[in-house]
Amino acid sequence: MASITDLIMQQVKSAAGGVEIPSNVKDQVLGGLSNSILGSLTQTAAKPGGVDLIKGLLTGKSQAASSPVTALAGTLFKNNVLSKLSLGSGLGNSLTALIPGIIGKLSNVIKDQDGDGDVDINDIIISLTGKKSGSSALLGAATGILGGLFKKK
Repeated sequence: MASITDLIMQQVKSAAGGVEIPSNVKDQVLGGLSNSILGSLTQTAAKPGGVDLIKGLLTGKSQAASSPVTALAGTLFKNNVLSKLSLGSGLGNSLTALIPGIIGKLSNVIKDQDGDGDVDINDIIISLTGKKSGSSALLGAATGILGGLFKKK
């Protein structure tokens, strides 16, 4: 099962496939998009109510285009990547505009994994780790995922 970083990068590469990115900065741009989305998820998870925001986003209950998670990812991308590259505002805006679609597509990989008839935080963790779990294993998986996210940046 792919990690959250792999899932994000797959969506980034797919979404950016139609955008002409100069080859000398392509890896920086794709990595920057991926890191910005992961950073947004990480920072949001650390805030009060953040897990509920992420859950709503990844389960399709809230729209990626209007989510504060998406807005934060866009800000991180502009501040940490675009501000350091000379891509021009047109290309920069085109790349930033990809973020809601990328985040929206992440919800397509989250399904009812535990067979309880709904998509909840347990399903998100199972989707990200590939392991079905009991409550103690669920806590361990959540700790591992969040620990991995916080060490990322």
